[in-house]
Amino acid sequence: MSDEISGPEGLQEPDEGFDEGLLDLFDDYREAFEDFDAESVADCFAYPAVIWQFGKGNVFQDDEELLENIEKLFAALDKEGVVSSAFDVLSTHVEGDAGMATLAWVQSDADGEPVIEFTCHYHLIYDGDTWRIAMIVNEP
Repeated sequence: MSDEISGPEGLQEPDEGFDEGLLDLFDDYREAFEDFDAESVADCFAYPAVIWQFGKGNVFQDDEELLENIEKLFAALDKEGVVSSAFDVLSTHVEGDAGMATLAWVQSDADGEPVIEFTCHYHLIYDGDTWRIAMIVNEP
């Protein structure tokens, strides 16, 4: 199933069958980044979590390990002047308690100018009451 929906700016009605919980997860994830709230970002993950970027995979066994990575990422975003993030959902597929989603992200400065643009592929797990990120594959 492929849904052409957008994040908070310009949200369109999702196709029938789209799990609204996925959008809730990514809204929470975006808000945590905008607030530079590392613990809230880490709360979006299931553990162990895997993040693939720059051709290398990193496994985080728990939130403590991931928090170190998030703090480094926040420092880099702050240095670049990033203050807001927006996403477009390019595609989703949900089957039972597993899902995949591809999002295009734009992170912007205080003037609204794009600083960083990238695409991420997410592998998701429904843990009984909410969706969580199990793996991210990051494309520049």
